[in-house]
Amino acid sequence: DEEEDYMSDSFIKQDVRPGLPMVRRGKEAIQKEEKQKEANEKSRQKSIKEEEKERRDLVLKSALGNENKGFALLQKMGYKSGQALGKSGEGIVEPIPLNIKTGRSGLGHEELKKRKAEEKLENYRQKLHMKKQANEQAADQFRIRFKNKQEERKMEGDLRKSQRACQQLDTQKDIDVPKETWFWIEPEEEDKKDEEDKQDECTSSDLSVSEKLHILTAYLRAEHFYCIWCGTTYEDSEDLSSNCPGDSAADHD
Repeated sequence: DEEEDYMSDSFIKQDVRPGLPMVRRGKEAIQKEEKQKEANEKSRQKSIKEEEKERRDLVLKSALGNENKGFALLQKMGYKSGQALGKSGEGIVEPIPLNIKTGRSGLGHEELKKRKAEEKLENYRQKLHMKKQANEQAADQFRIRFKNKQEERKMEGDLRKSQRACQQLDTQKDIDVPKETWFWIEPEEEDKKDEEDKQDECTSSDLSVSEKLHILTAYLRAEHFYCIWCGTTYEDSEDLSSNCPGDSAADHD
C-alpha cells in the first residue's frame, strides 16, 4: 500500500475539526479496518487443501451427468434421473455419501476409542451397582444388630424382673439362700466372697442371658406357680397350665 500523501486533496478534505463527535470518529475507524480486512482476505492466496476441499464439495453437490460412465450404463438399462434403484424402485435415490477421513489416526481408531468409552462407562455403572449393594448390606446388618440389641436388652430386663420376683417369693417361703447365686439380684456393694462363691459366679457367667432367663422362669413356674409375663401367681400346676399361654415371651405376645 502506498503511504498517504499529506498534501493530497483527499487528506485535506478530511473533517478533523475539534468539535467532531468521538462516536463518528470511532465508526469511521471501524469501517476503515473492516475494508482493510476484506482487501487482505481477497488478496490472500488459498492453500492447496482449501482449494481441494472446495473442488470436492462442488463435485459432490452436483448431480451425476451423462459424462459419468456409471450413470451412462444405468441409463442404457432403463434408469431415469431421480428414480430409485431396484426392480421395484425400493432402493436409494442419491449416491452413497463420501466420508473423507481428515485425521491422522489409523483405521479402526474411532471404533477402538468408542469401545473403550463404552467399557469405561460400563465399569462405572458396575462400581455404582456394587457400592449400592454394599450400602444395602451394611444397612441390613445394622438393622439386624439393632434388633438383636433390642432383644438382648428386653431379655436382660425380663431376667432382672424374674430375679426380683424369685427373691420375693423365696423369702415368703422362708428360703434364705437362693438355689443359684444369680437367682436373686445381688447388691451392688458386697464384702469379699469366699472361693466357693467365686467358683459359682464363674459357673453362672458361662450361661447366656437367654439361658439364665429360661432356667429361672422354669424354676418360678415349678416352685411358685408364677409367670413373670402374666404377673400372676397361680394356685397349682394345673391352674398354671390351663390359664397361662406359655413359658416364654413369644407365647404371650
